[in-house]
Order: sequence, then structure tokens, then C-alpha cells
Amino acid sequence: MSNHPSSIELNGRSYTWPQQPLVVICCDGSEPEYTDRAMHDGTMPNLKRIMERGEVHVGRCVIPSFTNPNNLSIVTGQPPSVHGICGNFLFDKESGEEVLMNDPKYLRVPTIFEAFQKAGGKVAVLTAKDKLRRLLGHGLSLGDGSAVCFSSEHADKCTMEDNGITDVPAMVGMDVPDVYSAELSEFVFAAGVKLLKSMQPDLLYLSTTDYIQHKFAPGTDGANAFYAMIDRYLGEIDAAGATFVFTADHGMSAKHTVAEEPDILYLQELLDGWYGEGKTRVILPITDPYVVHHGALGSFATVYLEEGIDAGALIERLRLQDLIEVVYSREEGCRVFELPEDRVGDIIVVSRDSKVLGTAAARHDLSGLKEPLRSHGGISEQRVPVIVNRRMSEVPEGLRNFDAFFIGCNNVVLKQEAAA
Repeated sequence: MSNHPSSIELNGRSYTWPQQPLVVICCDGSEPEYTDRAMHDGTMPNLKRIMERGEVHVGRCVIPSFTNPNNLSIVTGQPPSVHGICGNFLFDKESGEEVLMNDPKYLRVPTIFEAFQKAGGKVAVLTAKDKLRRLLGHGLSLGDGSAVCFSSEHADKCTMEDNGITDVPAMVGMDVPDVYSAELSEFVFAAGVKLLKSMQPDLLYLSTTDYIQHKFAPGTDGANAFYAMIDRYLGEIDAAGATFVFTADHGMSAKHTVAEEPDILYLQELLDGWYGEGKTRVILPITDPYVVHHGALGSFATVYLEEGIDAGALIERLRLQDLIEVVYSREEGCRVFELPEDRVGDIIVVSRDSKVLGTAAARHDLSGLKEPLRSHGGISEQRVPVIVNRRMSEVPEGLRNFDAFFIGCNNVVLKQEAAA
């Protein structure tokens, strides 16, 4: 007799308790072309075989198409207007400081992991970068064997109190990788497969890093080698009898000129030239502690205005800039992109597909960019894969990446042909 309910209610959605372990994979920066090209080029044979009885769809992520907002949307089943995490970085009006949105105090609703553990389930949450760990693991009771939450980045520092596990590198059989490496993501998969077999969690969440996607376009040798690695672990996850849903937090686009120089509009410099210094404040929500591969350059910005500046006039003026795709007032932009109004500036600016937004040239260290810039944040990076190793009873209308757990719990057909 199971000691858990048949379903749980969370943030306005109902989730049927999975009959098999459910693995949701957020492959950071993985636009659909990466897996499409890798399967076409023969570097993902397991996934190609699995898709004979599974499904491949294209969904949309939330805007801004950055890591934190989308990971939290996936694990809460709702957009940022509900869960509150609208970027990697924000201007905290109460403190008057620009801060990282890594603190769980900014999260407004519980995650599916907290809800399932409280209902008697076992959950494991693995992320490549430590910036997400506290948000994803918020509300979990660690140390009793029913929950594990850690990052590859700090896998050698795990304790039962903080992570629900110790001696992770020994369990995985890998040393802790460099934060700027493909191996940081491989560690997530390797640890996930180990825990899937030993812990047998009801829910397993694997969130990688987009180091490779920032460096290599779909179909290149570097990208295909990375997806060949993923393919090996997808084969193991499938063979273990788990249901998996593979999606992404955002896509990735080339953001450079034909001369392979970053194609940047320095928005703070532009506004300072129009209104004077100190009259506006440009916030780039892509900003995080890991700027080597993107230089804190993305395609989404929000701008706070001093009293007296006509927001409507500024919006019309910005719309005339060639590099800009859309400009919205706070109210309109938050409605269109489903963002929390109290955490967004007076206007929202999104650049075109091959362009990025910066503040001022002196504030961006681009010395770490060894390849032509690839980045994200805009509407052009909203397409993401939604790949399931089962047939689906129905596809949610307007498919989003944050439907992943709902699909895995409610929409998969478990009894499939024995020959598969």
C-alpha cells in the first residue's frame, strides 16, 4: 500500500503521481536544432531509436530566455508572473542595489519537489552550476534519505544537512569538473543515472550548463560530441524504465557581425547620451557569476527611469533603433511576457535575433570570449525542444517548457508495445 496520494495540487495544476520514475532534463541552451542535427548526423543513435516510440515537439520558453526564470518555471509549472524569478539579476528597489536572484527569498511559490516530498515522495535535484541549487532545493527537507539536491560545481562539498548526500565524486566516479567545461554537465547526467538506480526517486531533475552551446552551433563537431555524451545517458535512463521529458531553458543564437565581432548596442551609453548620466538605469538580467562565455551580453534589458522622463516618448525613440526588436512599457511587457510588475523596470527592451544589449563598453569584460559570441535572452531564443520517451495522450495547447512535469505525470502512455 503506497503512502502517498494519487495526485497532488500545485500552483493551480494537478499532477498524477508517476507510476515510474519521472526524469525531467533541462538541457541549458539546447535549441531544437542541436538534437535534430545530432540525430541526423548519427551521433544520437539512442535518442533516434527511442523516438520510434516517443515524441519530439517544439515548445516555447519564457521571456527573458535566461536560465533562472526558465528553470523555476519548469519546476513550478508556471511563468515568472507567478513564481517571481524574472531574471538571473535584478535591481532590488528596497535596498537600492543590483543583486543576483539566487536567494530563495525571491521565490513566491513552492516547487514540485517540495510538494512531492511533503506528500511522501522521493526527489533528486541535480544542477551543474551552484547558482540554481538553493532556488531549486527551496523547501526540501534534507538528510532523511527522501531528497537530494546538489550542484556539480560544489559536488565535493556536499553534506547531509545541506544536500542530503555526501561523497558525491566517489559515487559518480568523476572528479569535480571545471565550471567552464562540458564535463560539468556530464557530471549531472552521470550522477543522475547513479541515483536513478540506487535511490529510485519519484522525480529526478537534471539541469545542465550551456557552456557548449555558447561555443558551438548545432551540427558542429563540438556540439555533436556533447550530444553524443548526452545520448549515452539518455539510453541508460530509458533502459532503467524511467519516463523522461527532455527540454531546455532557452535556445541560443549567433550574436556577432560578419567580421565575427559581438554585435552590441550599449544601451546605457545610448540613454546617457540622450538624457545625461544617472537619469536611467539599465539592468541586464543575463548577468550571473559565470560571464566568461557571454560577457553579460544578452538580448533582454529592463530600464528604470528617473522621475520626469517621459516613458512613452522614450519607447517610441528606442523603437527607431535598428538593433531593437520590441520595446514595451512595464505594464504591457509584463502582460506579454508574463512577468511580475514589481520586479521589472519602467520599460522592457528586446534586441533583434543577432544582436545583444550591453550597458557601457567599459563595464563588459569580453576577454574570455574565444569564439564568436553566441547568446540568448530574446524572442529569437524562445524555441525549445520537448522530447518524451513515451507516446503522449495529448499535447498541451501552446506547449511550453514548463509543461514538462505535467506531461510526464499526466500525458504519457505507459503501456506500450512489448517489442519496443
